[in-house]
Amino acid sequence: MGDNSKDAPTNARGIPQAPFVDKVEDYVSSRQDVERCLKNFQEMISKYQFMQANTERRAIGLKDKIPDIQKTLDTVLFLKSRGSDDDDVEPFESFFELNDTLYAKAEVAKTDEVYLWLGANVMLAYPIAEAETLLQSKLEAAQSSLANCEEDLDFLREQITTMEVATARVYNWDVGMRRKEKGAEGGSASRQPNDDPNG
Repeated sequence: MGDNSKDAPTNARGIPQAPFVDKVEDYVSSRQDVERCLKNFQEMISKYQFMQANTERRAIGLKDKIPDIQKTLDTVLFLKSRGSDDDDVEPFESFFELNDTLYAKAEVAKTDEVYLWLGANVMLAYPIAEAETLLQSKLEAAQSSLANCEEDLDFLREQITTMEVATARVYNWDVGMRRKEKGAEGGSASRQPNDDPNG
């Protein structure tokens, strides 16, 4: 069985497609190859399962991140709608989330800029229009990444199933070959005591 993994077709993000085993003889030339073939298939299944676990973790992270980006974008759009052209805009009271269950009350005056957390304890001031553009692009990128993750998860599940079927086919082929060998040995053994057909 040759290593065709470099030549195998892949999905859009480079995950190789599992080989479909139609004829076991294409993968196994003798019973001695069965163990090596089954081991290779199990390694491929393990690699797909590893990719699946990583992709699931990434999807969970994106599902947590997208609502936060959307909430921040909605806040920026609200501030933008409060009339940046109008100098007579009254301040308003709002509650800010400090923690999951802890909020602080504050008065928000008219503003032309917002402060955004960028991660790693970094916060930067952005004009409202730039903040909107930045958040919109981050939201679109996160949604696109999530769609890719979900597509990859479907693809990986399909590849794992294909490899499990391939493993079962090779295993069943091996069982069939063993039965044939036992049947051939049993048939020749039963004829040995009486070699003379006239006897």
